[in-house]
Amino acid sequence: MMLRCGTVQFHHKADDKAYNMSVVERFCREAAEQGVKILAFPEMCLTGYWHVRNLDRAQLEELAEPVPAGPSTQAVTKLSAQYDMAIGVGLIERGDDGRLFNTYVVCMPDGQVHRHRKLHAFEHDEIASGDGYTVFDTPWGVKIGVLICWDNNLVENARATALLGADVVMAPHQTGGCNSRSPQAMGLIDPALWANRHTDPDAIEAEFRGPKGREWLMRWLPARAHDNGFFLLFSNGVGEDDGEVRTGNAMIIDCYGRIVEETWKAADALVVADLDLDLLPLATGRRWIRGRRPDLYGLFTQPQGHELAPRQARFSEAPVVKPAG
Repeated sequence: MMLRCGTVQFHHKADDKAYNMSVVERFCREAAEQGVKILAFPEMCLTGYWHVRNLDRAQLEELAEPVPAGPSTQAVTKLSAQYDMAIGVGLIERGDDGRLFNTYVVCMPDGQVHRHRKLHAFEHDEIASGDGYTVFDTPWGVKIGVLICWDNNLVENARATALLGADVVMAPHQTGGCNSRSPQAMGLIDPALWANRHTDPDAIEAEFRGPKGREWLMRWLPARAHDNGFFLLFSNGVGEDDGEVRTGNAMIIDCYGRIVEETWKAADALVVADLDLDLLPLATGRRWIRGRRPDLYGLFTQPQGHELAPRQARFSEAPVVKPAG
């Protein structure tokens, strides 16, 4: 059985939800014309991303919306029903308790709305981290899971999502071209290369395909899909984002960790591929999961004394303290 899915990279405008929603609408229409049933957009693509670290609480509140009652979720719900498509978008959510979250909303054709609150939020002190995994049924016989950006970096999250039954994981990001503290991971891209992308596309696309973009992703992203036996829809921002240049690299990965379709273009783009669902029962990762020894894994839930909050872990220079013994 084949299931057609799509993933989008696009250059959002900070604080301009009307523009960003127009891009979502355009790509939904384009995806529907190609028969897509599950469509992933990037993390915080409706509100803008990296600029939020410079905002105060009042400015964050202006961007935030309730879910599912907010206008953005309602608009995407209508698109989902119109195109008979599961559509995932990222925004800032205002919870019922007043807390703010980096949230990914997945709207279903029947009006259901599923949300995933980023488990490892670091964008702003006022943005809280979520506390639960997100896996749900679809009309197409597969379960969808959601992990936002840094959620995917921690292997425990991918395994937990797989254990909850995810067949397809939507993985919205704003990554690549980051000012990483790890000298062998990513690195900044000159914004002038993005500004000159129309006259010299080869220069910026070389960066997107190199160590600051695709090469970095290849060190770990396919392994998440392979080791856990699920398909992965990697959606990312592209272009200059408050001083950093996101590298796009939208791609669809199968349950063996193979790249089915991808782009490295320095432009807004939709990537579409048919997922062969018959591969799922045969996937190596699923066989490995059946060989687990849960009796050995109590260590995974025991604090080791060096854990940090997500924002501290992302930005702190504090060394990791190894446990004794």
